[in-house]
Amino acid sequence: MQSVDFTTITAACCQLRADWIPARVEQVYQRDRYTIALALRTLKQRGWLTISWHPQAARLHLGDPPPRIPDTFTFSDQLRHQLSGWALVAIEAIAPWERVLDLQFARRPGDPIQWHLYTEIMGKYSNVILTDADHLIVTTAHQVSAQQSSIRPVQTGQPYEVPPALTGTFPRADESPERWQERVSLVPGRLSRQLLKAYRGLSPAIASSMAQAANLDPNCSTETLNASDWQRLFQRWQEWLQLLKTENFTPGWTEDGYTVVGWGIVKPAQTIHTLLNRYYTDQLNQQEFKRLHHQLSQKITNLLTKLRLKASTFEERLQQSDEADLHRQQADLLMAHLQAWQPGMQVIELSDFETGKPVQISLNPEKNAVQNAQALYKRHQKLKRARNAVEPLLQEVQEEINYLEQVEASLNQLDTYNTPDDLQTLQEIREELIQQKYLDAPEQRSRDVSEGSEPYKYQAPSGFEVLIGRNNRQNDQLTFRTAGDYDLWFHTQEIAGSHVLLRLEPGAVADEADLQFAADLAAHYSRARQSDQVPVVYTEPKHVYKPKGAKPGMAIYKQERIIWGRPQTGSHYPTVDL
Repeated sequence: MQSVDFTTITAACCQLRADWIPARVEQVYQRDRYTIALALRTLKQRGWLTISWHPQAARLHLGDPPPRIPDTFTFSDQLRHQLSGWALVAIEAIAPWERVLDLQFARRPGDPIQWHLYTEIMGKYSNVILTDADHLIVTTAHQVSAQQSSIRPVQTGQPYEVPPALTGTFPRADESPERWQERVSLVPGRLSRQLLKAYRGLSPAIASSMAQAANLDPNCSTETLNASDWQRLFQRWQEWLQLLKTENFTPGWTEDGYTVVGWGIVKPAQTIHTLLNRYYTDQLNQQEFKRLHHQLSQKITNLLTKLRLKASTFEERLQQSDEADLHRQQADLLMAHLQAWQPGMQVIELSDFETGKPVQISLNPEKNAVQNAQALYKRHQKLKRARNAVEPLLQEVQEEINYLEQVEASLNQLDTYNTPDDLQTLQEIREELIQQKYLDAPEQRSRDVSEGSEPYKYQAPSGFEVLIGRNNRQNDQLTFRTAGDYDLWFHTQEIAGSHVLLRLEPGAVADEADLQFAADLAAHYSRARQSDQVPVVYTEPKHVYKPKGAKPGMAIYKQERIIWGRPQTGSHYPTVDL
């Protein structure tokens, strides 16, 4: 993940000063353990300023409104108490070429500064610290004790101390090309690395893009550069310094990330803040998506393994109970032929009542014939009672397996992150598993799932809308709330998968192509998506029911018809925004 460097901070602050200073703080909200948002209002607009001390994504930019869930963090509560109603009147860097900003607050513009919100964007050491007018720390995102750092403890009630200055030379626009080249090439090495070591204020992204803008390989050795190469690189160096001076930034997307300098742009961005907000939202969402997907997949796999083992044990016990009638028949034979028994016998062979074939019966030599028959009768009763006890247990386990396989099918469909809706869908699955007692509720709050993610949308050949549930919440929503009297409901036959709804207008009739289209999608969004053909049932929504006490996504149906779906064909149908 690309880190916010000095150039990016300068660009973000430039736009903030131009459009958002002064602004009144109306609200403070903490999104997660690393991010707060300040609601700012000016005479012309209102927006949310995102401030993050994330170890990999520390940043400051205008962002999206926070979710509508309670904020229970102590840090934001303290900021809210101190800063609500105050005016943000200035954003200043504490020192040249440093990534530490001082957000200054006063009662109103022109009044003395009463609060300082120091935003330290320093990788894994990033922090946000609120001090009063005397620079005494009032609250901090995370405290650093003397045991953790003897150089710079950060604790409430203590004076605020600026971070230790970075080593390195300040870049200067008036430095001669010869002196600049000498400094960069003093120790031979990789070009981008030597730029970083020779001067402060650069980042790996700036150094690499600077070299590429000069038609040079960032990984080439400084010893391989000729005079023309050094001249082109110095021109780019001067362009960068001039850009910082004039603050005429050009934000945009690059092949590897983003830039505010203008080099290597493949797609321009509207503003610096929209660029930063989208980039870090996507990057953090993708990290969270991978983590959560792995966690849920592992949990479901472990649960299914245990349940299938339990079901196998129950099935074995039922197979044993199938021998109950055999024990009763043997006891009847033994009682009917008591005269054939001899003391000490371990096996007796008697003729079957119906077939006349010989039947061998194992005996306990220490018991007589009647006692052996009574033992067989008891075993018959025991196995019969076992069947009555095991059958409902097996049914309960099988229902649980069917439900978790349905969840597993939803997870398999969400194998990659593409949009924020993918993460939202995954979080809905986690919330469902928490509600069903398969997962413990996390200490940290999840994103707001009250609004809900959207189902997949397709367009059938005749123009009808096709909706596909991405998780059990959406499946229930489509089947029991969205579906109308004229629609058709599709699902793979006895195979876990998504609920598919073919929306039809009153009086409209779906032709064979529409039915096949919906069946192909139902087959694709199921556990049988790797098969060539899959049986798919379809019926009217009024014939689909949820059994009493059934888990989310579970349904039974009647008056169904069957059509063969083609998963591989369905995988090529494009989604649409209808």
